[in-house]
Amino acid sequence: MSEPLPREIRCVLIPSGGVRLLLPNASVAEVITLAGVEAVADAPVWLVGRITWRGWRVPLVRFDHVAALAEEGSAQAPRVAVLKGVSNYPDMPYLAVLTHGFPRLTTLNAELLLPTHDGHELPFGVRARVLVRDDTAVIPDLEALEETLVGMFAEA
Repeated sequence: MSEPLPREIRCVLIPSGGVRLLLPNASVAEVITLAGVEAVADAPVWLVGRITWRGWRVPLVRFDHVAALAEEGSAQAPRVAVLKGVSNYPDMPYLAVLTHGFPRLTTLNAELLLPTHDGHELPFGVRARVLVRDDTAVIPDLEALEETLVGMFAEA
């Protein structure tokens, strides 16, 4: 007999590129200071490059292509949220997201999470747009990001 689904899920809201990403808390491996980005030739605008983290070369993505950015940049130093991969690629078990600020923990249930999709096509890397209490957020499509990144690096 299968376990019932939990009524509440611990999540994080990660500020990235003018939007907040909503992810399960367990998907975040670590939040680190940005340092030493290795450029990737012919990279799409959402791929910043690669960083080295615990012996892995981890792709670093940003979500500023999803929302218009404010005129002034954030006063906080850029950070990186290292995320556990969801597709079990042995050569890429992690990916990283550029962030300004720290992820904020929250506990959600079905009543606190409302879809806000307006019928328009979602940008690449976005699975859904949602309202979390009074905050708007996007649920990233990590599977699509990982599949694209694995294909890019396999060709290189």
